[in-house]
Amino acid sequence: MSAVVELRQYTLKPGQRGVLIDLFEREFLESQEAEGMDIVGTFRDADDPDRFVWLRGFPDMDARARSLAAFYGGPAWKRYRDAANATMIDSDNVLLLKPAWEGAGFPAAPAAAGCLFAAIHYFDAPVSQALIAAFREAMPAMGVSACFVTEPSPNSFPALPVRAGENVLVWFALYPDAQAAQPPRWPERHVSRPVEVLRLLPTRRSRLSSAG
Repeated sequence: MSAVVELRQYTLKPGQRGVLIDLFEREFLESQEAEGMDIVGTFRDADDPDRFVWLRGFPDMDARARSLAAFYGGPAWKRYRDAANATMIDSDNVLLLKPAWEGAGFPAAPAAAGCLFAAIHYFDAPVSQALIAAFREAMPAMGVSACFVTEPSPNSFPALPVRAGENVLVWFALYPDAQAAQPPRWPERHVSRPVEVLRLLPTRRSRLSSAG
């Protein structure tokens, strides 16, 4: 279970999502895992045909710096980065997260899913323990699989930007398909802007996938 997780949302050029996914699954899965990274899942946004979303985990912030330096300085990225970047408009929409409590992250062998639902709650201040406790009380009725809050440490690999100054609570739930991914909403207490909702369809090789 990763102690640090990146939630990465990429805005792509029209018609390029399939191109990027094919390249990613062929060249960037094993090459990142070989450097100690956990590719938790890769997804199509069910509501935006030009959005690719993925989750990448690390044991800690120092390990993140080492693994990213090794991968982005390594042969796979150097060979295919131009092809990958050619599909993208923006790749800087990245939230740096940590499990909201011990055991709140994705397990090493998650259950199968046809759709991963994500809800991102934004706050004016860091998420308090009281707010986390309130969420945990509501969680059993919501089918939650994992819950994260902002990782406040400075970006340990500045060559890849992350969204600084955000205070979020992000929860995920697994559903059999996108139509079913309409779970009960957690009360929006003290949020600083509307809750961001994602319905994410696993790609063929995603660890969170319909094949398990």
